[in-house]
Amino acid sequence: MTSVLYDAPGPKAKRRNVLFSVLFFVLLALLLWWVWQTMDDKGQLKWSLWEPFTTSEAWTTYLLPGLADTLKAAALSMVIALPLGAILGIARMSDHRWVRIPAGAVVEFFRAIPVLLLMLFANEFYVRSTGIPSDERPLYAVVTGLVLYNASVLAEIVRAGILSLPKGQSEAAMAIGLRKSQTMSSILLPQAVTAMLPAIVSQLVVIVKDTALGGVMLGFTELLNTRSTLAANYANVIPSFIVVAVIFIVLNFILTSFASWLEGRLRRSKRSTGAVLGADKVDDVNAAEVGDTYGTGAEGRI
Repeated sequence: MTSVLYDAPGPKAKRRNVLFSVLFFVLLALLLWWVWQTMDDKGQLKWSLWEPFTTSEAWTTYLLPGLADTLKAAALSMVIALPLGAILGIARMSDHRWVRIPAGAVVEFFRAIPVLLLMLFANEFYVRSTGIPSDERPLYAVVTGLVLYNASVLAEIVRAGILSLPKGQSEAAMAIGLRKSQTMSSILLPQAVTAMLPAIVSQLVVIVKDTALGGVMLGFTELLNTRSTLAANYANVIPSFIVVAVIFIVLNFILTSFASWLEGRLRRSKRSTGAVLGADKVDDVNAAEVGDTYGTGAEGRI
């Protein structure tokens, strides 16, 4: 059996794929065994290094406050960057040059600068030009850098998602007399959201991870920063890195799982009206369809 994109594998190809899969899992098992042995030889698997994570002090004093600041910075950045990115993306598609050219310049400028550099510039700006307290300044700088960079990236995602729609959508809207703003808000954007969702979620995951840059360079008390304090107190550098990595993996997995559920729900809602009919209603609908097809009364007998 063949597909539109590729031919179905034959017996030799199936055996080769099985062989490669077995070889991959064997190499993966050897790698994990080597990592385990190396950590054991270096004394990193001793219970004394992992025991702090079984107590509430390590979590309530270090990890949970750091996680709260990470989520706070990421949430603020997402809430600001998403609408700003949508506005910039739509502005880049404007028919007016005085809107399209400045929006394009802003997007290309901030997308080209590393997010860490944006955080550092923002921090210096807040130090020299504002009266923001020093303990709150790192949060402002991190959020500013994340918003400027990710809004520019999201603007391109929005623009690409809208341009990926069939041209007939816009032409049909013009045919019924809709203005471009009405076409964009009522027809193009709702359809493009489903197509854009995976890329948008990937960028949101990047936002969550990039909060760690503020902890490294600006002293922002996010999860990775509080981990260093924990490791200094308990002398468990490697275990603390592993625990924080697991926390990030779980956090981003929850985010991507929610996005996958939301994407599936949006696709299902577009395929149906959402109305649920009982058995008696289904019979009535079928009878009505038969009547419409063959006619009723005198018209049906002609």
